[in-house]
Amino acid sequence: MISKLFENIDYLSLIIVALIIYVTYYYYKYSNRINPLPGPFPFPLFGNLPQLYIWHGGNLKNFFESNHKKYGDLFEFNFYTRAIALNRVEHVEKLFLASSKNPYIKTFSDNDSKGFHELGIMGKGLFLTQDYKSWRYYRHFFTQAILSPKFSNEAFYWTNKLFNEMESYWDKLYLKEGVINENRKKMDISPWFNQFTNDMIITLLTGERSYTMAGYFNELSDDEKAERPSALVDETVKFVHAIRKHFMGILMFQFVSPFLRHYFPYFKNKSDDIIQNIEFINQRMDAIIKRRRQEIENTPLDKPLPNDMLTSIITANTPRDINYNKINDKEVMRPMTDPELRGIIFDGIIAGTDSTANTISFIIYYLAHYPDVKKKMLKEIDRNFQDDKTRPITENDIHNLKYCEAIVKEVSRIFSVVNSLPRCLGKPDEIGGYQWPAETMFRINIDAIHHNEEYWEEPDKFNPDRWVVEGFESKKNSFIMFGGGLRICPGRKLAMFELVGLMALLFRKYEIDLVDKEAPLKTESSAITACTELLVEVKLRK
Repeated sequence: MISKLFENIDYLSLIIVALIIYVTYYYYKYSNRINPLPGPFPFPLFGNLPQLYIWHGGNLKNFFESNHKKYGDLFEFNFYTRAIALNRVEHVEKLFLASSKNPYIKTFSDNDSKGFHELGIMGKGLFLTQDYKSWRYYRHFFTQAILSPKFSNEAFYWTNKLFNEMESYWDKLYLKEGVINENRKKMDISPWFNQFTNDMIITLLTGERSYTMAGYFNELSDDEKAERPSALVDETVKFVHAIRKHFMGILMFQFVSPFLRHYFPYFKNKSDDIIQNIEFINQRMDAIIKRRRQEIENTPLDKPLPNDMLTSIITANTPRDINYNKINDKEVMRPMTDPELRGIIFDGIIAGTDSTANTISFIIYYLAHYPDVKKKMLKEIDRNFQDDKTRPITENDIHNLKYCEAIVKEVSRIFSVVNSLPRCLGKPDEIGGYQWPAETMFRINIDAIHHNEEYWEEPDKFNPDRWVVEGFESKKNSFIMFGGGLRICPGRKLAMFELVGLMALLFRKYEIDLVDKEAPLKTESSAITACTELLVEVKLRK
């Protein structure tokens, strides 16, 4: 009887009925949501992913800009879960409170963080730690290491050393007696900045040399190869490719529902690949940490250790720490475990590479279109270096290059690398004139704030001079290049040093022009807005 009953079941009809029930329930919840706001209409299972990928080509920057123009300063959207887009300074004041009593330390709701738990990265490092106590613990170690004078000296040492290495590759590939190599008239400069920042940050943070510039040179060179062990080059290139894959793919674990990731072949294949990729990264990081711990153990207490961040964090709160007997706060007394070390170093690598590399590419693009700005910049650089195109750059140079710093800020304002910042309510509160329950997700639309005429004079005009006007100060929270509040980027000083320093090293010696000034800036936008190609001609300045 039972077998005959099952034979008579129309499975297609069951599926159709189940879908009807699910869709009905989905739109019932949608129509009864709290504080309904204007925004793109969501689809069951997919939310607004169709609008993002079909209408905007997966470009998050365009998605936010289009919806802001259409729906105004407060709108909602839905990928996996509902989020409220905030587009005004007044909306973010509470979220950017710098007080330790700030209840908005969470970056993601419990629903939005499920994918990160699946990846095993939730609660590891600064960015994905949700509670204040744990975040404060990570922050203490990170800032103690990155703000130390020894670390700053190390940063300038590697900036100069790696720039010289990059120059040696350019000389062999593109330049011959100061003239562009006729066989290589076009140079895509954007990948070089990616490799430079990768080698810089990985070396600074882990203490182990990274050789992705050498790998890129080997890829481009027809005959001569870099004077680096091929095994080390291949190993670091593989590691950096894995980091990039993780960074560009991580949004799938926030924006795509678990059902799609687990049961739809397209999403499942991609998510499985990202999971395997993070396992490789973890193994590689654990090996680095293990080697460093052994090196420290084998070094006598009276002998110096390297000045990289990993060494500083491992030795913090141990007898090797000069502040060992000065710290009274028990919450930050214990040394870090290996998974905690992995998380905080990985955060530093992610935050310190692509954002800096792409900002430099955008700077070159804007300078090529604004010759008066470029002329002022060159005048400042030449005045500072007195025509010396070879001496190492120092911290004192950075402090003297105020107009270069203004250019960095203006490029970051007018074409931000980071598209939006997530925040989640830890308790019920009023935001944007509405009362919201705990766990409400917000996305702070950086471009909208950076281009608001209420906060900026001629906001769509590229004008670095605004930053050097005596007495000028941007409206609070209207410039969020490094975020804001308690979670403001702790590495912002290093980032500015690197950006201004790289600008000075480049333009004091080279003339860099776009191959085609009429060509649009080529980018793709997901977790960040990245430059995909920047074709230039490079020659020595006379």
